[in-house]
Amino acid sequence: MGKYKFLIIGFVLFAAYVLQEVLDLRWLMLHELQEDQMYRRWSGLGLSIVILFQWLLSLVRVVPKWEELSYIFKNIHNWLGAFTPLLFYIHSMELGYAYLFLLSITFFGNFLLGLVNLDLLQSTSQLVFKGWMILHVAFSFFVTFVTVYHVWVVFYYE
Repeated sequence: MGKYKFLIIGFVLFAAYVLQEVLDLRWLMLHELQEDQMYRRWSGLGLSIVILFQWLLSLVRVVPKWEELSYIFKNIHNWLGAFTPLLFYIHSMELGYAYLFLLSITFFGNFLLGLVNLDLLQSTSQLVFKGWMILHVAFSFFVTFVTVYHVWVVFYYE
């Protein structure tokens, strides 16, 4: 069970985010901070850095001389991923509208896909492996692309 602690933490943080959204619970002090443009930019930068950092696992896996770091980076990737609902909450308590809603839903969908990872599934099927990997990477590309678009919109419409 110890090797799956990140899974429990991730599900608890995700459930807490969903509950605060559904029950419309707001931490007023944080909500007021999130109304401040400068706070949103800095917290968005932090979240963006985490999203970009998550790509390091892919880089470590494809560079042959870094291959021995793959296990360490997979653990960092899993633990950091488990805390992303909290990081998202710090940036925004709301899912947003239009493309931000799509970004949020894809972000959390990819988060859940990451939690239910190949280690947890323990399937030897190549279909499961390839299907899971394709979905996780595709969602990751989409989240990264829309995040870059979001940053552009935030700074363009200043």
